[in-house]
Amino acid sequence: MARFVVEADGGSRGNPGPAAYGAVLRDAETGDVLVERAEHIGTATNNVAEYRGLIAGLTAARELDPSATVEARLDSKLIVEQMAGRWKIKHPSMRPLALQAREILPPENVTYVWVPRERNKHADRLANEALDAAARGQKWSESASTAALDRAVVSSGDEAEVEPVPTSLVGWDVGMGAPSTLLLLRHGETEHTAQKRFSGSDGADPPLTSEGERQARAAADRLVREGAVDAVVSSPMRRARQTADIVADALGQEVHEVADVRECAFGEWEGLTFAEVQEGWPELLASWLADPTVAAPGGESFDAVRRRVQVARDKLRARHPHRTVLVVTHVVPVKLLVADALGAPLSVVYRMELSPASLTEVQWYEGGATSMRRFNDAAHLSG
Repeated sequence: MARFVVEADGGSRGNPGPAAYGAVLRDAETGDVLVERAEHIGTATNNVAEYRGLIAGLTAARELDPSATVEARLDSKLIVEQMAGRWKIKHPSMRPLALQAREILPPENVTYVWVPRERNKHADRLANEALDAAARGQKWSESASTAALDRAVVSSGDEAEVEPVPTSLVGWDVGMGAPSTLLLLRHGETEHTAQKRFSGSDGADPPLTSEGERQARAAADRLVREGAVDAVVSSPMRRARQTADIVADALGQEVHEVADVRECAFGEWEGLTFAEVQEGWPELLASWLADPTVAAPGGESFDAVRRRVQVARDKLRARHPHRTVLVVTHVVPVKLLVADALGAPLSVVYRMELSPASLTEVQWYEGGATSMRRFNDAAHLSG
């Protein structure tokens, strides 16, 4: 009897929006890739795309050996718990997909395991390749897959894990050249900040309070003293733009808005406190706290925000190579940029805390190395 590992993922750029899945079938003994599958599925949600990835992976396993045992690994806790039978499937669009997945192989032959996102990079890469191909009017093909390029397979026991290959030690390697630096400034305080309410990109967009304006001026004074800011960009949200205008005026710079560094959209949770969300959506909140691919109702997942923030980051690095760009933004984009720079799983966003008007500094080098120079630096606010 064959033993396989299925790695599956899916994503939606908009949730719902253009969606695709990726699936990888591995030999459980060697970790070798046997099959890769990916497909653009039109407009759908993240969860639907992830279910489609699972279905594709299980189908590939059945085609090779209908009697095989399979360990299905997903970074969606929601789907793992639903397929394991521990959580109910309430959404009508997901019930038939779950039923289809259960009928592909004998249920006793399949186990479901949640894995951190960094251990599901191969399937995630395939899904994004399918989305990118669709945007070009093309169809993804396995022969064009680049999911395994510039990666090394590190085996541990009977598991295979895909990790980047380190090429230098930041701070010790003198041949890395000048970095491109993003100074990430969280906006100053608003009423929602003080009241600890969800305040995303599709809610009330409150202005800075008088305290928030003071915080922005304090950040401006510090950046003037430090110097070396070559450009200033801002989220289009009012609180970020107000902060950026105060800082840019002190620096003698113009502000350029970048839509992709706006805050995460929290949908129906906008303006609510954590306690209010916990009372109204207890199961969904638990899923949201456990899985960065889960979104608030009508909102964005952290995974979706990550993709647009990565696009903004790459454009800024291309436009300002080896320069320092001040990016006035929000909590979630800062956390996601830090997580990517450190090569950390997206789950770390739940373990970071950012003060209003705090500074975070991240550097990128041409060879791919990254360095976080400071995080949540708010020393200028206590003076």
